[in-house]
Amino acid sequence: MDSIRITGKQSLYGEVEIQGSKNAALPILAASVLIKGEVVLHNCPRIQDTRLMLQLLRRLGARITIEGHTVSIQNEERGAIELPKKDVQGMRSSIVLLGAMLGRYGEAVIYYPGGCVIGERPIDLHLMALQQLGASITIQDDCIIATAKQLTGTHIHFPIVSVGATQNAILAAVLAKGTTVLSNASREPEVEALCDFLRSAGAIIKGVGTRTLTITGNSLHPVVYSIPPERIVAGTYLLAAAGAGGDICLTNAPIQELNALLHVLSLMDCFVRVKEQRIYIKTDRALRGGIDVTTQAYPGFPTDLQPQLTTVLTKADADSYLKETVFEQRFAYLGELEKMGANITKQEHGITIHPIAQLKGTVVEATDLRAGAALVIAGIMAEGESLVKKVSFIERGYEDIIGDFQKLGVTLFKE
Repeated sequence: MDSIRITGKQSLYGEVEIQGSKNAALPILAASVLIKGEVVLHNCPRIQDTRLMLQLLRRLGARITIEGHTVSIQNEERGAIELPKKDVQGMRSSIVLLGAMLGRYGEAVIYYPGGCVIGERPIDLHLMALQQLGASITIQDDCIIATAKQLTGTHIHFPIVSVGATQNAILAAVLAKGTTVLSNASREPEVEALCDFLRSAGAIIKGVGTRTLTITGNSLHPVVYSIPPERIVAGTYLLAAAGAGGDICLTNAPIQELNALLHVLSLMDCFVRVKEQRIYIKTDRALRGGIDVTTQAYPGFPTDLQPQLTTVLTKADADSYLKETVFEQRFAYLGELEKMGANITKQEHGITIHPIAQLKGTVVEATDLRAGAALVIAGIMAEGESLVKKVSFIERGYEDIIGDFQKLGVTLFKE
């Protein structure tokens, strides 16, 4: 049961609600370690990565109850400080527990994280930030041993923008002594969500949404918080509608976080309308090509939507160019797309997508989370039947991609 079988050449019609954000939920779950008492999180996505994170929190001593999309976490008791290698290496975001554990317990033993293989993602900036806050870090093989008698505020400048390093520094700084300034910090919505959650629990953080964050150490209290909706899932479904055609509405959509994608869709001649927390998209004509897109840190076009956009541009009316600046191995899926007839020329840092008449259904295999979603879109667009293997990649970030597409009228099922 690790494949999706899809009947192709189907248009999308209907309405679907967008799930809670994976990339917001994971650091917020890690942040719960910092809070004595109960943390209640609503709209928490039920995906593989959040299940792994909750498993790690239990290892740290948390008592957790789950009811639907609401998670209650009690962190009164302290458990182990060494996290199991197999659990940590199953998920990249496990690394943010390092800052949280240092902030709460003053010590942590954690292995290098795993996750999708989409390029080199070193954690040197994470460790640099924690060391500047006063942590002593030793690395033995692939194990990180960190201790801190007292984390102390300081000025940390990130030489390059890093979402994870920014989050780890925030988590370590909110309980530290004094004031910490993070310059060239990430502005990603998931960083804003983490700051919003922590401020709801009493943290003092200024400059949220800018490249400079100022954090003054302060005690935290129990909190109830709702995870914001997932922009990449919303973007995936918008691109699916653009590629397959149809008329759909997304509810609970993070409209402001999708401006870069909405601009690209307008260039492609899609009809898009937004109202309150709803996005409507209608595509009933040929897609306009000839566009040039570069992936960038937020608010630029997200790398996590690049494979989906590539898939859709195979049916545009002119060549388009995509440049990847975030993950150097993000194009690993191209061979699978080419099995379906895609005509793509690879350059050093980008690709040119040449239009074809029609993708053809076949057997393909997901190479990572977002590539898997792109191949599902390709299967919906293609002529004939497709089988997408290694669905476990997709389940890391999409709560119910099969059910959502079924709501939009697509014939697909897991096997």
